[in-house]
Amino acid sequence: MAQMARLEVVELGRRRRWTDEAKRRIVEESLAGPRRVSATARRHGISRSLLTCWRKAYRADRLTEPGPGGFVPALMVDEPARIARSTGRLEVVTRNGYRVVIDGAVDEAALAQVLAVLARA
Repeated sequence: MAQMARLEVVELGRRRRWTDEAKRRIVEESLAGPRRVSATARRHGISRSLLTCWRKAYRADRLTEPGPGGFVPALMVDEPARIARSTGRLEVVTRNGYRVVIDGAVDEAALAQVLAVLARA
C-alpha cells in the first residue's frame, strides 16, 4: 500500500516583509505618547497585536533577533538535492512567490513535479 503525505501549496497573498529599521521606527512612533498603539497600527496598515508583539520585543532588546524555530538560510543551486526522509516540516518558497509546505516524508518525484509546475507558473 502506498504511503500518502500531505502537500500544501499556498500563495503568499498580501503578506509584507518589514525591515528591522522599519519595525524600530514604527515601534518608536507608537511609544511617542499615550494611546498611540491603535492609531500607529492603523496608519501603517498592521494589526494592533503585531505592533504589540514588536513593542514587547523592542523593550526586551530582541526586535531584530530570530525567535526559536526560525528560518534557516538556504542556498539556491542548479543541481538536484537529495531529500532525506523526515517526519518534520519543510517550507519552500519559490522565486515567483509560491509557498510549498511539506509535512512528513514526501515522494521525491511528486515534489519535483510540483516544483517544476510552479516554476513555470
